[in-house]
Amino acid sequence: MAALFQFVMRSGPTPGVTFPLEGDQLIIGRDAVNAVAINDAEVSRKHARLTFQGGKYVIEDLGSTNGTFVNGQRLVSSTVLKPGDVVSLGEQIVLMYEGLSTDAGSTVIGRKAVRPAPAPAPAAPPAAQYYAPPAPTAAASPIRRYLPWIIVGAVVLLCVCPVAAYMWFAPAEAWCTFPLNIVSYVAGISCP
Repeated sequence: MAALFQFVMRSGPTPGVTFPLEGDQLIIGRDAVNAVAINDAEVSRKHARLTFQGGKYVIEDLGSTNGTFVNGQRLVSSTVLKPGDVVSLGEQIVLMYEGLSTDAGSTVIGRKAVRPAPAPAPAAPPAAQYYAPPAPTAAASPIRRYLPWIIVGAVVLLCVCPVAAYMWFAPAEAWCTFPLNIVSYVAGISCP
C-alpha cells in the first residue's frame, strides 16, 4: 500500500521530519520498532495506534502516560483523522496530519511504493504557527483562592492581639512610660 497520508513533525526532537503512513495498523511510540518512532521522554513506548479503515486513518490512545490529543482535545475514544488535523503526544510533540496527492498517471513498480527522499528541514516558521495543546487547568480551590487573605489575617491577629491585650490590661502607670506614653499623648490622656 503506497502512502496516502503522512505526519510532519512541527515540534519535538526532529522538527520537519516526515513519517509516511503505510499499512493497515501502525503504532506510534518511543520504541524504534514502531512505524512512527519518536525518541522523546514524553512519548510512551506504545503511545497510540493508527488503523486504516475505509480509506482513512483512525487514531486511538493506547493508555499513554501523557495523552494523545487531536486538535487540542484529549482522545478518550477512537477518532478519524482528516488532513490538516494536529496530533499532539503529550505537551511537546506536535505532528501535522497531511494527505499526499496521488498522480493517476504514475506507474506503479511492484507492491511497495518507493519513499521519496526526505525534504530538507524547512526554515523555522514563526512561533505563531506552532501549536501547543492547552495546559490542563483545574478550578482553583477556595483555600487557594483566599490563601493570601488568610495569611494577612493571621499575621494581623498575631501582631495586633498581643499589643491590644497588653494595652487593655496594662497598669495605669504603664501608660506614662514608653511606648504607651505616645498613645496617651495622642489620645489626650494626661500622665501624673
